[in-house]
Amino acid sequence: MIADSRSHPSSQTEGHVDSESGRGDGVSDTPALPAAGIADPAEERLARLELSLVTEPGHPRLAALLAAVGPVEARERIRAGDEAIPPSWQAAIGRGVGRRAEELLSRAGRDDCRWVCPGDEDWPATLEDLAHVEELQERGGVPLGLWFRGRAELATAQRSVAVVGARACTEYGAQVAGDIAADCADRGIAVVSGAAYGIDAAAHRGALALRGDTVAVLACGVDMAYPTAHQPMLERIAREGLVVSELCPGAKPSRVRFLARNRLIAALASGTVVVEAARRSGALNTLNWASRLGRTTMGVPGPVTSAASAGVHQVIRDGGAVLVTGGDEVAEAVSPLGTDTVGWAPGERRLTDRLAPDDLAVLEALPSRRAADIATIAADAHVDMPTAITVLGRLLCAGLVERTGEGWRLSPQAAQALRRR
Repeated sequence: MIADSRSHPSSQTEGHVDSESGRGDGVSDTPALPAAGIADPAEERLARLELSLVTEPGHPRLAALLAAVGPVEARERIRAGDEAIPPSWQAAIGRGVGRRAEELLSRAGRDDCRWVCPGDEDWPATLEDLAHVEELQERGGVPLGLWFRGRAELATAQRSVAVVGARACTEYGAQVAGDIAADCADRGIAVVSGAAYGIDAAAHRGALALRGDTVAVLACGVDMAYPTAHQPMLERIAREGLVVSELCPGAKPSRVRFLARNRLIAALASGTVVVEAARRSGALNTLNWASRLGRTTMGVPGPVTSAASAGVHQVIRDGGAVLVTGGDEVAEAVSPLGTDTVGWAPGERRLTDRLAPDDLAVLEALPSRRAADIATIAADAHVDMPTAITVLGRLLCAGLVERTGEGWRLSPQAAQALRRR
């Protein structure tokens, strides 16, 4: 059972992503460090978990240290109080972190969750791309590991799409997000989102409605429900899909954790589509990560008067996202070339579409109510009399004109077709 969180971040948690992230540890740039040796896999797994308990996820300083010396040596340097290591990390690792990590691993099986690390069969290789992009909002790097709850194989799905957007979405946005997710799920494309209010929830529910695959990436422990109202949905995702977090079970959400979470959503998916986002939005932070990672970036347009879509419109206008209007277009964007292609959808066919120029000119010269003689029709259509007579014969056979004792006029269906032009 997923327990409710007792601590909730403010309503701005996922909103204003351009403010300070609150790192607050006085960290300087990483000095050059020697390369790491080969560690025992079990010891490395434990070291990664211990390090995840020392600082916030996605800390670029820790990512740099890990890349330089590996998890085991990084842990030992923190324990030894290396002068290049922030004192806050040393204090944190001295508070029984090792014992807590061992307890978490021993409880994992009983709590129906798993700690997955780089090198494991279920580890998503796409996350390694995070090692090659610059930090954003003071978050970045490959996660130390991930906690999984549910179908672990979904983390390595060949085709997946992240559907994100405003928490305070409109009815239009929720409907579009749900439809896109359902269409993608129906095509075997996994839907990734963050389980938040609004667009995220609509995306998950759209995929679940079609019995499709969906992955919820959380900014709290996989055993927590945030928001609490989504507990039933998260329980179902844990049964039928996959719940993911780089935070240990029991961890509560915070603003900086949402920022770190966004990079995982973008990295796990083949592409990201934003459905409704204001100019300052956490959803645009996720789209920015997708762009940096070389993923397909997409945006759904909304009404031009809607503030909820202003951020999406700006990104599309600036060339930062491809405009998409449905699940078929999203599927085409994230699928291999030549698959799930969207054909050209022609407009409504009309009776006048295949008429030759002279035929159309005569037809348009005809009245719809009163009748006109051939001479008047020929003059109005700018054709000679023989041409007018020949054309009127063809139009009569096609059911587009009527002949009366007073002359010629449009048939009712022809009059309607011309009004629609």
